[in-house]
Amino acid sequence: MSSLSNKTLFVSGASRGIGLAIAKKAARDGANIILAAKTAEPHPKLPGTIYTAADEIEEAGGKALPLICDIRSEERVEECVEKGAQHFGGIDICINNASAIQLTNTLQTDMKRYDLMNQINTRGTFLTSKKCLPYLLKAENPHIMNLSPPLDMSPKWFANHVAYTIAKYGMSLCVLGMAEEFKEHGVAVNALWPRTAIATAAVQNVLGGDELSKISRTPEIMADAAHVILTKPSKEFTGNFCIDDNLLAENGVTDFSIYASVPFAELAPDFFVPDDILPPEEAINS
Repeated sequence: MSSLSNKTLFVSGASRGIGLAIAKKAARDGANIILAAKTAEPHPKLPGTIYTAADEIEEAGGKALPLICDIRSEERVEECVEKGAQHFGGIDICINNASAIQLTNTLQTDMKRYDLMNQINTRGTFLTSKKCLPYLLKAENPHIMNLSPPLDMSPKWFANHVAYTIAKYGMSLCVLGMAEEFKEHGVAVNALWPRTAIATAAVQNVLGGDELSKISRTPEIMADAAHVILTKPSKEFTGNFCIDDNLLAENGVTDFSIYASVPFAELAPDFFVPDDILPPEEAINS
């Protein structure tokens, strides 16, 4: 399978950034996108709403259903899943993209922020997957894909922001557990994570401003990698923790310069990439 034509994707946090890029990539195949996100009104610092995202998806060739959804609310997630499934006749793919970040140490992390990160990242991923699964179990080639890192237990990933790491690794633990739980049912559960920083609004406004964006790859690298995962046979490709450039190189991509304006050596590395997962030669030489 090389196309997502007529597939229905439930994508959390799809109003901008990586989630929107993945949705638009699928839309070019003619996919249906259930846009589940909180941003209904323009944000002063962050571009895009679920409605502008829906317009972009339809311009790309797909069909879009924008639904206001706070994935901390079980009632609202269930309602959005039901509405989306009824509208498009089912759900084939669940993408857990919504995430909250705060890179503070233990003493600087207030519990309100701790709770937010864990409610959105870990609990939201579990909840959204749980509500989509009754439809995925009926689908042909069903996938769950979490935007979460490999489970590398190196202390360096915990020392400076243990609360955030717990929340992101919780998403990855969902991959580990659900992939095994639903293997016999043919539902693939995989994780995708970027090797480098990605130029999103979060990077620009929360982490490093314009300077970091200049040494980041574009969201399209994640969209292209996601497309590779979501078009693989669900009974054969599950339980994987994929790094974007390695996955693409393994699937024939040789030119990575299209994803960045600077050479590979100048790109900012992302968190959580294990030291033993080396970049592909194709990326280094692009």
